[in-house]
Amino acid sequence: MADLALEGQIGHHKSPSSPKKIKKNKQELRSEKMEGAKAAAGPAAGGRLESALLHIMQQHHHQSLRQRQQTERAKKDALRSAARVAGHLVEAVDGGVQELFVNEKRIELEARALLGTIAWYGKQSDQWLAATNAVNSVLKEIGDFENWMKIMDFDCKSINAAIRNIHRS
Repeated sequence: MADLALEGQIGHHKSPSSPKKIKKNKQELRSEKMEGAKAAAGPAAGGRLESALLHIMQQHHHQSLRQRQQTERAKKDALRSAARVAGHLVEAVDGGVQELFVNEKRIELEARALLGTIAWYGKQSDQWLAATNAVNSVLKEIGDFENWMKIMDFDCKSINAAIRNIHRS
């Protein structure tokens, strides 16, 4: 009905050139209609309606404030929880990395010690090899001496046999 009245008013007057003016005219008509309804209902009814509307607006405002505060608290709680989770993750990763570094240092020290031991055993085996080569050459010399002794013994026996044969004849 208000729209019909608005159309009727707009039709009788000059048409506004912009939608804002149309909207303003509609709002003016509505406010006039509300004032007319208040006047028709009397001052007590208008006051009650106004106070009821004011009360509804206040309730809505308080409810939206509470909701905004709850949202902010939830947001802060979520941020704190995320920071705590991130901290735990960093600690877990850092703990593992730190343990890896400690193990790496220990392995490096053991590898150096092992290289030292390998070098010592290499020198020791070279010494043993030199000693066994010396023993082998001595044994060869002994074998050569023994062979020379056998040859000398054979030669001496041959000479002795030849001298006996000469002496007998």
